Amino acid sequence: MSAPEFALLFVTVAVGSLLQVSIGFGLGLLAAPVIATLDPSLTPVVVLLLATGVTGAVMALEGGHADIRGAGWALVGRVPGVLGGAALVALLPARQLAFLVAAVVLAGVAVSLRGFVPRTGRRSVLLAGLVSGVMGTATSIGGPPMAMVWQRLSGPKLRSTMSGFFLVGSAMSLVTLAATGAVHSNSLRYTALLAPAAAIGVLLARPLASRLDMRRTRSVAMVLAVASATVLVIQQFV
Repeated sequence: MSAPEFALLFVTVAVGSLLQVSIGFGLGLLAAPVIATLDPSLTPVVVLLLATGVTGAVMALEGGHADIRGAGWALVGRVPGVLGGAALVALLPARQLAFLVAAVVLAGVAVSLRGFVPRTGRRSVLLAGLVSGVMGTATSIGGPPMAMVWQRLSGPKLRSTMSGFFLVGSAMSLVTLAATGAVHSNSLRYTALLAPAAAIGVLLARPLASRLDMRRTRSVAMVLAVASATVLVIQQFV
C-alpha cells in the first residue's frame, strides 16, 4: 500500500470512528469499502479489530445508558449469524467478498434512506442480530440492521446499546474468524498502524458532538459510503 493510499485510509478510519462514537455506527460503513479497494486481504479483520477498540471507548464513556436486555437478545441472534458470516469468508474468493461488501453498504444506505421503522420487539431484535452477525463477520458492516431496529432510542442510549452489542459481537466474530485462519499478521500490523486514527476519531467526537447536526452528518456518511462502494465495484472490472 502506497503512502497516499495509507493516508486516505487513515483519514477514513478517523472519520468513521468519529461517526461511530457520535451516531452509533459508521466505521464499518465507511472504512470497509476503502480497505477492500486498497487491500482485500485486510477485510473484514482490520475493521472488526478497530471497531472493538472504538466501541470499548464508547462503553467506557456512556455504558450506563445501555439497554442490556435488548443488547442481550441481539447477541443471541448474532451467534448463528457469526457462523454464517465466517463460512462466507472461508468460501468466497476476494472478488466475491468485495462485491458483497459493496452490496451490504448500498443495501444499508437504501434501508436508512427509506426510513423504515420495524416494530421493536424480541423477534425483530433477534432477527436484526442474526443479519448483523452475518454481515458484520463477512464484511465488518453490521451496523445498519441494529441502527434500524433501535432507531427510536435516544442519542446516548442508542450509542451505548449499539456499542455494547458491537463490543461483544465483534469479539465473537474475531474469535470465529481466527479459528478459520482469517486473522493473519498483516491484518494485525495494519490494525496497529491505524489505531491512532481510530483514537483521533474518538477524541474528536466528544467536543464536536454538540456542534454536529446529526441528520446532516448521517446524510454525509451515507453519501461517502455509496461513493466508496461504487469505486470498489468499478475496481473489480478494471
